[in-house]
Amino acid sequence: MKLTELTKGDRAEIIRIHADKALKDRLTSFGVMRGEELTVKGCSIAKQTMEIEVGSTLIAVRADEAEKIEVEKL
Repeated sequence: MKLTELTKGDRAEIIRIHADKALKDRLTSFGVMRGEELTVKGCSIAKQTMEIEVGSTLIAVRADEAEKIEVEKL
């Protein structure tokens, strides 16, 4: 399942990130990496951006980036 399929309040574990090295490195710098748990805190209109919490960090992720993050809902 992709991150974009989750809704506000959902929790999930990151299974894999299907992205180029630059995007993977940027996401990793925020703590978004395989094995981490996240919570969806909110979504903009039409899910153009999603606010997620990984650990104690809140991150805004664009829809095209969220589409590349494979998760398993908890």
